[in-house]
Amino acid sequence: MRVIAAMSGGVDSSVAAARMVDAGHEVVGVHLALSRASTSTGSGSRGCCTLDDARDARRVADLLGIPFYVWDLSERFREDVIDDFVEEYRRGRTPNPCLRCNERIKFSAVLDRAMALDFDAVATGHYARIVGGDDGPELHRSVDPDKDQSYVLSVLTPRELAHSLFPLGEDRKEVVRAEAERRGLAVAHKPDSHDICFIPDGDTAAFVRANVGAEPGDIVDVTTGAVVARHEGAQAFTIGQRRGLNLRVPTEDGSPRYVVGLDLLTNTVQVGPAVLLDIDVIEGTGPIWASAPFGADPVRVQAQVRAHGTAIDATARLDGDRLIVELDEPVRGLAPGQTVALYRGTRVLASAIVDATRTRS
Repeated sequence: MRVIAAMSGGVDSSVAAARMVDAGHEVVGVHLALSRASTSTGSGSRGCCTLDDARDARRVADLLGIPFYVWDLSERFREDVIDDFVEEYRRGRTPNPCLRCNERIKFSAVLDRAMALDFDAVATGHYARIVGGDDGPELHRSVDPDKDQSYVLSVLTPRELAHSLFPLGEDRKEVVRAEAERRGLAVAHKPDSHDICFIPDGDTAAFVRANVGAEPGDIVDVTTGAVVARHEGAQAFTIGQRRGLNLRVPTEDGSPRYVVGLDLLTNTVQVGPAVLLDIDVIEGTGPIWASAPFGADPVRVQAQVRAHGTAIDATARLDGDRLIVELDEPVRGLAPGQTVALYRGTRVLASAIVDATRTRS
């Protein structure tokens, strides 16, 4: 096969590319330039996609003896990921930009270009598995539960799965690092990237205030109606948040408060006890199906709402174009704008953006 190896400059994508070469495929390495910033953040970077990363990817491609190109997708990344991120926060929602990047950039845009250039597939260093099923390729969890990335890949469609390769899905991270060292790859001990790549300092609240605006307002305890602090901009807060509230008035019993709601009409951040964060019904919009869609009849599934969260037994059904998920046990602190992924065992069935949450009782 003719394969595009998406090379981020990290150890995972480097080993994935090497395995594609070993398998006898015609491999071309591609690094995605998602930012036009000319600076490099150096070894202390918490993000990814820096100039240092591009150089690391090129050095690995040279060692493997494969062609290497940089594709500039910065404009599309700005429109489809960063602008979407800002707009979601402007609406008081909490998006997951990594899922949006996988959906619209790393697979949709890259795969479209790869297909136009007569390549057969795109290989990445994600920890997930593609298994052949009766109805086509199925997306499954990786063997390594600690590194499993099927949740952030739950936005892939059957067409995209049919042209995707995940060479690391059967291995654990320590095996991959050891292999990189045996191959003499300089990235063998490179730290994993963390946080949001376009917010490398990790200060999401400051980024939101700078891009959405910051209008001061009240922080109100919903159980007493008392104003307990002031904030610098409601959109910078998220459901379930505890840190950074700077509350001046303690609760009578000393228990902590959490953000339980945002009222953008009154520019108010609502706080209260942790129990108010518990929900067991999720309503999702824009479902993306990794398998055949199901209908209005209830279907037993497992639901996962965070990248490394626990999957919870649930019942799911469609109500028009909305996905309704009723959890067997509550989850805490789920915000609109986040994503729910549905599984059956290790297999990914679908995902949807959380639009509303509530409790059955």
